[in-house]
Amino acid sequence: MGTITTSDGTEIYYKDWGEGQPIVFSHGWPLSADDWDNQLLFFLSKGYRVVAHDRRGHGRSTQTGDGHDMDHYADDLKAVVDHLDLHDCIHVGHSTGGGEVVHYLARHGEDRAAKAALLCAVPPLMVKTDANPEGLPKEVFDDLQNQLAANRSVFYRALPEGPFYGYNRPGAEPSEAIIANWWRQGMMGGAKAHYDGIVAFSQTDFTADLGQITIPVLVVHSEDDQIVPYADAGPKSAALLKNGVLKTYQGLPHGLPTTHADVVNADLLEFIQS
Repeated sequence: MGTITTSDGTEIYYKDWGEGQPIVFSHGWPLSADDWDNQLLFFLSKGYRVVAHDRRGHGRSTQTGDGHDMDHYADDLKAVVDHLDLHDCIHVGHSTGGGEVVHYLARHGEDRAAKAALLCAVPPLMVKTDANPEGLPKEVFDDLQNQLAANRSVFYRALPEGPFYGYNRPGAEPSEAIIANWWRQGMMGGAKAHYDGIVAFSQTDFTADLGQITIPVLVVHSEDDQIVPYADAGPKSAALLKNGVLKTYQGLPHGLPTTHADVVNADLLEFIQS
């Protein structure tokens, strides 16, 4: 575990465990590297070097007041990769982290990358526009910002209690420990970073980025994702990628790396080793 300081003075916290081919994990909004605990331990046990950082304004990284956009997210990821001198990387991004991975590969090139995996990720574009009529109305994301500004702690209980982990579905058995861990990670970060981050993950158009990527990319998405709707995300991203493969799950939630880690880890391992 360590920190690096970026060119604009932001301190980025990261975990770096093990040896072997590096797998670099980019977490979702508004969480931290801790959200990858299961994956880090699993792939460490399989002989991989595992790296995960806290996005700026999230977790243990600096609660800077600005820079909460995909350009800075991608540049910070590059700073971590360069600092650790990582090569032949497998990049894995969940939700907003998937957007971060896509933008990093397009913005900074694939020289240090071997493969990537996007799990329930936000590309190509979440918000509804004339060019993206299947997207979610901007008012949906405005409401998220309003709830965050009104009472972030309440908001950060409601999301994991409900749609994030699918605990609002009939027959679901909510885990208080999982809900509390989501809340803990969210409250570790800064309100300003999380507020601005909603714009970053919802309004950034990754269409051109996806078209630039040539390495193999596994696109994982569930048809029951209530946070990043399936039809406007996974299949479209896979189609835009030059070397993309779509893996569709049935009935799993957005937070499937936590609730169904055994399924996700097995599929990731198969893809990495293929």
